[in-house]
Amino acid sequence: MALSPGWRAFAPFPVNCRGALQKAVRSSGLPLFPWGHCPWRGTGSFLDPEMKAFLEENTEVTSSGSLTPEIQLRLLTPRCKFWWERADLWPHSDPYWAIYWPGGQALSRYLLDNPGVVRGKSVLDVGSGCGATAIAAKMSGALRILANDIDPIAGMAITLNCELNRLNPFPILTKNILDLKQGKWDLVVLGDMFYDEDLADSLHQWLKNCFRAQRTRVLIGDPRRPQFSGHGIQRQLHKVVEYPLPEPTRRENNGLTTSTVWEFQP
Repeated sequence: MALSPGWRAFAPFPVNCRGALQKAVRSSGLPLFPWGHCPWRGTGSFLDPEMKAFLEENTEVTSSGSLTPEIQLRLLTPRCKFWWERADLWPHSDPYWAIYWPGGQALSRYLLDNPGVVRGKSVLDVGSGCGATAIAAKMSGALRILANDIDPIAGMAITLNCELNRLNPFPILTKNILDLKQGKWDLVVLGDMFYDEDLADSLHQWLKNCFRAQRTRVLIGDPRRPQFSGHGIQRQLHKVVEYPLPEPTRRENNGLTTSTVWEFQP
């Protein structure tokens, strides 16, 4: 999706923009973790009704313009008020979760087309955002899922997106998982996460540890952005599949034309 000129300065990579969005201004008075002080939200936890109403009012349900028309998502679109509002009026942290980025689209498409990759397995979705890849894993028969995103509002958006797709919400972790003791997962997926050199280095080391300690399979989605293509991890990647991006996604991502799923093999 496209975002505003106000958003352009804060996006982790370029997007075509209109209207007005902006960097976080926590002026709503809502708690940091609306489901309590614990950064782990289990499947039985509740959505803060005030934030739920805010998200429902200020996003649009859409399944068009992406690689996965099977999945409905709440996103910011030109029909949303904050697409056009002045940047400093957006009252929360940067809504990266409100964009269905190309790397996530490729991962989600791959899991939907190849359910055997996740069926009966445990899946960790790092930097889950809107939750589409975790939702695709659930639709494809994953046994256990954890969606991880450091933004608690993303956690609420993921829960709403699960409900849109008639899925029971899965657990969501809103802490930086790179700082925590590694769990055992059959598969780790991450899309569009190699946008910053320091973060890319940290992710690379963390993924190597996952692979060496647990033999965890790792799939990465990225549309060949320079930050990813120029990173040393490239020497340890195997190309799984490349998808042509739909025209709306191309327009909204500065002309990127394809998105690729890579397997990490250190």
